[in-house]
Amino acid sequence: MAGGGEGQSTINLEYTPTWVVACVCTLIVAISLAVERAIHYTGKYLKKTNQKPLFEALQKVKEELMLLGFISLLLTVFQGSIIKICVNEGVTRHLLPCKLPSKSDSGEHSSDNPETTSHIGRLLAEGSQVTGYCGAKNKVQLVSVEALHHLHIFIFVLAIVHVLFNVATVVIGGAKIRQWKHWEDSIGKENHDTEAALGPKITDVHQHDFIKGRFQGTGKNSTVLGWLHCFFKQFYGSVTKSDYLALRHGFIMTHCRGNPKFNFHKYMIRALEDDFKKVVGISWYLWIFVVIFLLLNVNGWHTYFWIAFIPFILLLAVGTKLEHVITQLAHEVADKHVAVEGELVVKPSDDHFWFHRPRIVLFLTHFILFQNAFEIAFFFWIWVQYGFDSCIMGQVRFIVPRLVVGVIIQVLCSYSTLPLYAIVTQMGSSFKKSIFDEHVQVGLVGWAQKVKEKTKLKAATNGSREGSSTDGSTVRIQLGRVTGKESGGDSAHK
Repeated sequence: MAGGGEGQSTINLEYTPTWVVACVCTLIVAISLAVERAIHYTGKYLKKTNQKPLFEALQKVKEELMLLGFISLLLTVFQGSIIKICVNEGVTRHLLPCKLPSKSDSGEHSSDNPETTSHIGRLLAEGSQVTGYCGAKNKVQLVSVEALHHLHIFIFVLAIVHVLFNVATVVIGGAKIRQWKHWEDSIGKENHDTEAALGPKITDVHQHDFIKGRFQGTGKNSTVLGWLHCFFKQFYGSVTKSDYLALRHGFIMTHCRGNPKFNFHKYMIRALEDDFKKVVGISWYLWIFVVIFLLLNVNGWHTYFWIAFIPFILLLAVGTKLEHVITQLAHEVADKHVAVEGELVVKPSDDHFWFHRPRIVLFLTHFILFQNAFEIAFFFWIWVQYGFDSCIMGQVRFIVPRLVVGVIIQVLCSYSTLPLYAIVTQMGSSFKKSIFDEHVQVGLVGWAQKVKEKTKLKAATNGSREGSSTDGSTVRIQLGRVTGKESGGDSAHK
């Protein structure tokens, strides 16, 4: 495809030097193989160190990279067809991210900036053939080659930034959670042979450190003050030692009473890693949000300025709610008891969470991390692709607050919200499968499969015996009943 303008032309592969083709191909293949090998050896290391949840998270990253590769392939293969889609000119003048320059503005800008003139001339040269194709129909292109290429880059940048931000959040938050390990270790040392020596003790509920911090403080008699206290509590000392010990003891007494030395900290880390593999990917509903946000990027709306506050507000709401769950657990005990025999025990329950579903917190955390990554990725993509002064970037007074909010979200989520999530979501009515070690999980799954196979075999044997003394229609009825019972048994077993 040839073009004029600045005397430049597009050179096909037929007239490109072979050494150029070979060098470019070598560079692309080398980078691809290096990334693939890095992922491969990282996976081997995670398997060797028995970090299955993190290994599965890595597999999720590979799936995202494969999806990006497929998107890239589709854009490349169908690029020629897409740019030949012609529409009426009026359709392309609505919902623009930048205001269309007038003829006088474009003329002044072109005369003052020779580089822009060269750039416009090159674009006209590259698109002259397709423009002529649509011009013959008195129409214009739906999307240009350059716009398609930039969109391609943005999707790739978004996915990479999302993965990196999630990894950074979990690494920093995990480091904070691992600081609690000395609390777990201190329990065994403090309580060693204490019960055998002293026997059962009586605990004054209202003098307990957990109750003092969560029940007798600010907001004891006021719901509004109580919520405000939870709001500010997430910024300092979100989880104290008394909180950890009380929640740990409540979990053990509810779900594994026969094992008082259960390592709650190790279980909590496994559960967090298990949830991380769900957060690291970009789900289908998040791609819908991407499309909506791109649609709303209209000149004068300052959409990305207002959107930046959505994850910030959600993050504050999630942190406040998690703190409030701990406070509710303290209130339940303090309202019912003055003194208890033995240690103070809180009662985990789904009723403390939104819509009685602790998993909603994971969904919101997923959305918050993705939305924050979207904001940062969009900023750097515009900066690199179009420059800081681009009209898409917006005014400085709108840019700086967005960046500040993004940094606050990343820090707050890593140091406060994620540790809160790790411990408070264990206060639901049921426990997670991570309560079992990996080899126990494998053994339970194998045992369940064997039981299921034996049940099917037994049902088939009983059905054949009954069928020998009945007609065909009766056989079908009996088999239906047996199958129904079997399905019910499996679900109940699960």
